[in-house]
Amino acid sequence: MTAESSLRDVDLARLTGTPALPVLLPEAGADPAGTDAVRQHLDNVVPALESLRSQSGRLAAWGGELAQRLLRGQRLLAAGNGGSAAEAQHLTAELVGRFDGERVPFSAISLHAETSAVTAIANDYGYDDVFARQVRAHGRSGDVLMLLSTSGKSPNLLRAAEAASRLNITTWALTGAGPNPLADACDEAVMIDALNANAQEGHLIALHAVCRAFDLEVGRRATATGLPQGGRA
Repeated sequence: MTAESSLRDVDLARLTGTPALPVLLPEAGADPAGTDAVRQHLDNVVPALESLRSQSGRLAAWGGELAQRLLRGQRLLAAGNGGSAAEAQHLTAELVGRFDGERVPFSAISLHAETSAVTAIANDYGYDDVFARQVRAHGRSGDVLMLLSTSGKSPNLLRAAEAASRLNITTWALTGAGPNPLADACDEAVMIDALNANAQEGHLIALHAVCRAFDLEVGRRATATGLPQGGRA
């Protein structure tokens, strides 16, 4: 019996007043092999969470430090490739928009989202320089550069970290398992000891944790100064 004919039977039962037999449709995606693969993937999230929990102090410190700097008028630059680009852009959106509490917007730029600049730089200088050149253009002493990579080996991120170090820009890396070159190249790193896909999922949790600590510090400063959330004297 098809789903369409079953629905017709239910409609007919409503019209005639006779009870309809229960319609049992196959569970979507009920292939045993597929179900096992999904469960295995979900089980592999646990090591990522445990790895993050062990580094919760650093995530909290990042959030507090980022709040202090952005309240002073500095900015966050962020970059990544592929899925990590999406994660980096998620972070900047939380800062320019809001996380889950009302506050003023803060300056945060996703370098990979500058599509005309990215394509022009890649065309003229090569893809390895797409972020480093933007760091030299936008970065100022005291800013923070957040670089995301599950492998920790992306040449364009490594060059960005190098450029930032010359400008007194603090560099933070969010990577997969370590040790890896990007973590070594940055001032501080949170390395998630998990499979790449699960590490990338952990990155979003880590960014939300940073935002939680960020908003807490912004709120504390507002209470201490009597200014609106994120307001400046």
